[in-house]
Amino acid sequence: MTTSLSMSTPSIEYAWLLPMLSIFGVAVAGVVVEAFLPRRRRYRTQLVLCGGGLVSALISVVALVGTRGMAVAGAVAVDGPALFVQGAILVVGLMTLLLVAERPSTGGLDGFTPQASAVPGSTAQLEATRARAVQTEVFPLTMFAIGGMMLFPAANDLLTMFVALEVFSLPLYLLCGLARHRRLLSQESSLKYFLLGAFSSAFFLYGAAMLYGYAGTLSLAGIGSAVAAGAGDDSLAWVAMGLVSVGLLFKVGAVPFHSWIPDVYQGAPTLITAFMAAATKIAAFGAMLRIFYVALPGLRDGWRPVLWAVAILTMVAGAVLMVAQTDVKRMLAYSAVAQAGFILIGVCAANGAGISSTLFYLVAYGFATVGAFAVITLVRAVGGEEDTELTRWVGLGRRSPLIGGLFTIFLLALAGIPLTSGFIAKLAVFKAAGEGGALPLVVVGVLASAVAAFVYLRVIIVMYSPALDADGPQILTPGSVTCAVIVVGAAGTVLLGIMPQLLLDVTGSTGMFLLR
Repeated sequence: MTTSLSMSTPSIEYAWLLPMLSIFGVAVAGVVVEAFLPRRRRYRTQLVLCGGGLVSALISVVALVGTRGMAVAGAVAVDGPALFVQGAILVVGLMTLLLVAERPSTGGLDGFTPQASAVPGSTAQLEATRARAVQTEVFPLTMFAIGGMMLFPAANDLLTMFVALEVFSLPLYLLCGLARHRRLLSQESSLKYFLLGAFSSAFFLYGAAMLYGYAGTLSLAGIGSAVAAGAGDDSLAWVAMGLVSVGLLFKVGAVPFHSWIPDVYQGAPTLITAFMAAATKIAAFGAMLRIFYVALPGLRDGWRPVLWAVAILTMVAGAVLMVAQTDVKRMLAYSAVAQAGFILIGVCAANGAGISSTLFYLVAYGFATVGAFAVITLVRAVGGEEDTELTRWVGLGRRSPLIGGLFTIFLLALAGIPLTSGFIAKLAVFKAAGEGGALPLVVVGVLASAVAAFVYLRVIIVMYSPALDADGPQILTPGSVTCAVIVVGAAGTVLLGIMPQLLLDVTGSTGMFLLR
């Protein structure tokens, strides 16, 4: 007697996965280019590959609007929030790619080291600098990071989410250590990010294992059903929720898991800092919303008070620590910490308005952040490195009114001043929190916003003060693509401030997460 074993083929739904497949396909192709193509031909080839992949992925996301379903046997969710977050990540990725594409026209002053394997200051590095070598490995690394970020908020089970977390984290660890100037500082930031990131990933994985032990499944919807039914020991679920939250809060830079942000943001190439500050937050908050709203709504009475406390600490600590900063990049790093606290207000709302307001805030923050860091890449010291010391920015707005004006727009948006996207974003999350019964968070948010606004206004005043020393930083003439990035960032910041309803309608129509 013979028996036959049959195995059902899982439903993949390749059409629904096309945005992510496009990005990962380009990333793999980029690795092949690095291995087989002559060095002189790699830059243009990588640029065309990445640009085409990002554009095609964005078109695919737009084409999928309105689609709701599960792919890869339920491992990946395709719904409104996931598609919106993926689209936002792709827009930030395109802006970053344009900044990277400007590198050859800056006279060798691009942000990446010409030879990553060379010891800082060694003969090998000097020879690579003289030869004007171009570090094209950043293209596939960036694409792998974008692909992981797109998968992270769409993952419908904890194992897929963990894989996505590592896929986008590992390339970022490497990219942070590739700064052209301040090589030791850059490598130090990379090592710090790697070590602390590894610990946070371990917490996330341990929490996922405990949730599996509690619910008997890694599916987010399955965990949600088990929690609602009280299928196991609640104390196990509480501990598991805390461990998973540590991994997520580390990625968004919330207090007390924020210590890596100032050093990493300062040491990393500014282009990568812009990419991390915007895209990583978008992806991590998207995943956080999915976990809390799909897997853990039954524990809402437990995680809401904890997130309240984290949001308050994050807003206050970020705003207060900004006051003491004398480096522009470190100031924006602590600004990113404070902004994470404001976004957490939307998560704490625990209602539909909380989802839509959080998504709006992420887009507004992305435009302002990438634009601000793009401006920083143009401010250079005599030796060619970026000049980020605030005292050196005295009179910068007078010497270069256009650059000063654009940077002012981005700072006003981060401060939440009316007629900018930041004002509408803060108003939206505050309104959602009020509807969700989180009025104390709104009060703290308003006070923290006032403290942060003082710091932003101080920078603006410094830029437009009369220069006491004529030997200030030089302003590079931006190329066409850098101009495009800054203009897009400024336009998005202003338009979302004076005509926000279109994006508010889009975020409101994304609907809830798919619960199966």
